Amino acid sequence: MTRPAGDFPDPGTPTGAGILERRLTGLTPDAFARDVWSRTALLTRHASDFSDVFDSGAVDELLARRGLRTPFLRVAKNGAVLPESSYTSPGGVGATIADQLDDTALWRLFADGATLVLQALQRTWAPVGELCAQLGAELGHPVQANAYITPPQSQGFDDHYDVHDVFVIQIQGSKRWLVHEPVHRDPLRDQPWTGHRAAVAEAAEGPAYIDTVLEPGDVLYLPRGWLHAARAKGEVSVHLTLGVHVWTRYALAEQLAEAALAALREAPWTRATLPLGADATAEVLDGVRARLTAAVADADPAPLFHRT
Repeated sequence: MTRPAGDFPDPGTPTGAGILERRLTGLTPDAFARDVWSRTALLTRHASDFSDVFDSGAVDELLARRGLRTPFLRVAKNGAVLPESSYTSPGGVGATIADQLDDTALWRLFADGATLVLQALQRTWAPVGELCAQLGAELGHPVQANAYITPPQSQGFDDHYDVHDVFVIQIQGSKRWLVHEPVHRDPLRDQPWTGHRAAVAEAAEGPAYIDTVLEPGDVLYLPRGWLHAARAKGEVSVHLTLGVHVWTRYALAEQLAEAALAALREAPWTRATLPLGADATAEVLDGVRARLTAAVADADPAPLFHRT
C-alpha cells in the first residue's frame, strides 16, 4: 500500500493532527486504524522533514563524544552480528569501564561494510525520545527507536521479520527495501523469525509485496511479521526505525492468568498438599479447574497490565 508523494509538511506548524498523521502517514488515526494498523505495509512518500529529529551530526556526536556503552550499539555485516569486543575498549585515562565504544574501531568496521546500529535511541537522543513519547501516547503502545547507519552498497541484515511493528524513517541517503508478506502472522515476542528460517528464506525468493527505494523523508510502516531486507544505494544511508511494541490479546491473557493465580495463592484449599498417590484424581482436577475459572472471572488484570 502506497500513499502518493506530496510536499513536506512544516513540522513547526500546529495543525491539530498528531505525529501519526502529521509526520508519518498523512492518514487520520481513524483511517490508519481501519485500513492499515496491524494489517498491511504502508509506504508514504515525503511524509515529513525529519532533520529536527535526527541527522548525521547526531551520529557523530553519539559515537565520538557521548561515551556510549554496549548494548546501546551493535554492529552487523552480511547478516551476522559482530562480537562486542571488536568495537569496544576501555574509556581512556581515569576510566574503569571496559566496554565503551571505540569510535576508531567502529569507523574501520564501517569502512569495511559493516552497519552500525544505535539502539534504544529514545534514551540517548532527546528529539528522538520526544517523538517516541508522543507517538506512544497516540497509539497506546510503547515505542522505542534504533538508528541504522549503513555504508554504500552494503546490507547489514538478511531477510527477516520483527516481533514488533515498525515505522522506518529514511534520514539520509537512500536504501532499497524488499518487503514480503508474513510466513507467520502476528508473531509474539518469543516467536522470532529464526524459528521459521526456512520459510522466511523461501518467501524472500518470491515476488516482493513492496520493492522500493526510500529517500530522505519517506516513511515505511511494517506490521510485525512482515519480511524485509534493505541495502544502501550509492551513498551512506541513515534511517530511524521506530519500534512499536504492541500489546496483544495474549499479553492481556497473561496478565489475567497472573492475577488469577495470585488470588489462588491466598486460598488454603489450593495451597493444600495433594493426596498420596502418583496421579491427581479427577475430583481434585475438577476442583482446581473450577476454582481457577472462578479466579479468572473475578480477576482484574488492569493494575498488572498498566504496570508492565
